Amino acid sequence: MVSHPLTQLFSVSRFSLFVVVIVLQSHSAASFAMKVHPKLPMPEALTSSTPGTWAHDTMSRRVEKDILQRLEEENEAEFNTPEFSSSKMKLSDLREELRTSSIIRHVEGSGEDLEDWRRAMADVVSKQETYLTAPWLTAEFYVYRRVLECFDYFNPASSTFRFDPFVKQKRSGLQTSVASSEALLKKFSKLPSQSTDQAPGLRLAILSALWGNKMDLSIWPADDVGDVDVFSKILEGASGNLLWDDTERLIGDMLERGRGEKCANRVHIVVDNAGFELVTDLALADFLVSSGVASSVTFQLKKHPTFVSDAMESDLLETVEYFGNLGSGNPYCASAASRWKEYLKNGQWICSEDFYWVQPHPMWDMPSSLSSKFSQTCDVCFVKGDANYRRLLGDLKWDYVKDSFQNVVGSYFPCDVVALRTLKAEVGCGMVEGSVEAAKAKDPSWQVDGKWGVVHYGKKGL
Repeated sequence: MVSHPLTQLFSVSRFSLFVVVIVLQSHSAASFAMKVHPKLPMPEALTSSTPGTWAHDTMSRRVEKDILQRLEEENEAEFNTPEFSSSKMKLSDLREELRTSSIIRHVEGSGEDLEDWRRAMADVVSKQETYLTAPWLTAEFYVYRRVLECFDYFNPASSTFRFDPFVKQKRSGLQTSVASSEALLKKFSKLPSQSTDQAPGLRLAILSALWGNKMDLSIWPADDVGDVDVFSKILEGASGNLLWDDTERLIGDMLERGRGEKCANRVHIVVDNAGFELVTDLALADFLVSSGVASSVTFQLKKHPTFVSDAMESDLLETVEYFGNLGSGNPYCASAASRWKEYLKNGQWICSEDFYWVQPHPMWDMPSSLSSKFSQTCDVCFVKGDANYRRLLGDLKWDYVKDSFQNVVGSYFPCDVVALRTLKAEVGCGMVEGSVEAAKAKDPSWQVDGKWGVVHYGKKGL
């Protein structure tokens, strides 16, 4: 098993806070920063070396057969052209590396992120780790960066420059999301305007953004979702599947802050997937701004394609444009898009991309430039999805019940933080023991099938 580097450096008593000064040698420029880590002793990192686990299945089979094979099939027309012949060969080589669990090498080729990746992979490469023995989070993020290497994504001289190999899946997911999106946005339109009680609308927005994560194209392809409103059924049947629910405490704090001197919350959303999940994020942001609960919403987006359906700024803007062109057949989507365009125009909505969101660093290793932005411009940060949740936890083996989200994440995050996550990996913390036992009894795949969720809320510095 591979232990997290910090477990080799520090031994601390449970619930003791420690702060360590390190040289921040990532995110373009080195700078000194005071880093705050979880209050708890660091457990081991997850690897993919144990057969029968989701991590092992992901790195030994699912990424290669389900995801990269699908990528080849979807881009078959491009691969049959001379411009993509090299990309096809490189992708075939990458698939062979995964099939044989080869020793991991450094990322090669072009890209302003190359030095960041060399630092991120230095320990893995020096130890000659394989796809199965390396920390799972590192290996999985690395595979998607290698996919871009196959396509020479960052080379302006290449005919495949900025080619998004996942764009067809994302667009298909957007198109098949319309029925569920229309139904959801209709629900929001029926909320009383200028209501003195914003709690019901905020509750709907938060839970929609949570369960929208179930519609993940890396697990459920777009053609499995269909063109009907499947999300309403998911939302109706999901209330009993929350393993921790801080929704009411979060709502209370947000509404109280909204009544204070600052007038409204400054909200950031660390976005996960494009497609329907992104629509639920936009609906959350729409409600926050239109109700006055938030003065602004900043979307933290991926700098390049990754994890099949993860959203970049271009995906968000395409979603807004696509909904705006739907017309009278989908009036609630079209009306929402009109508002969204205005928010983007007047600065109430801000899009921000960063390489940090596509790299395998735990979130306590957030670069100082980004950490400062959160601490200075954000009151509440919503962190969406499973991969982002794994980074909040460092992809370490925390105790699902005994290790609280506040002690693992709230203690170090630079502002108040909310994790909206449906479980798709064998990692977690801060869950209700009875609920976990019930999930185990009902569902053998409860940790990975996206049917169970958490709403975690951590307060800065507690």
